[in-house]
Amino acid sequence: MRIIIAILVVLLIALQIQVWQERSRLQSLDARLSEQVEANVALKNRNDALFAEVQDLRVGLEAIEERARAELGLVGEGESFYLIVDPDAVGELPLSEPAVVETAPSQTSTSEGPSEEASEETLADDQPAAEPTP
Repeated sequence: MRIIIAILVVLLIALQIQVWQERSRLQSLDARLSEQVEANVALKNRNDALFAEVQDLRVGLEAIEERARAELGLVGEGESFYLIVDPDAVGELPLSEPAVVETAPSQTSTSEGPSEEASEETLADDQPAAEPTP
């Protein structure tokens, strides 16, 4: 009888050890699950935002125009572009001749300074003529 009781006690201890090990695994799995749920929520929000942007791009031109203005510097017809410069930063820049802005034939240049022809003449005077190669 003592042998049966000893075997039952050993089995009970072995079962308790398994139960506690499974409980610790379950807790780690719950922690991983909660992390994955948070990551899924963040990715779902990102996907929803991307889906909304795709719908805007498919439906209307406003989103395309907004993106072109922000990323490519789009200026529409009849609009004026104003560059606001920090006065403190202007003192740090080296002084140079005013740049000539090339525009489409229907638009006029808004830069100050010599005309495009005058700047080409100056460029031609400053550089020696290239010799033709035989």
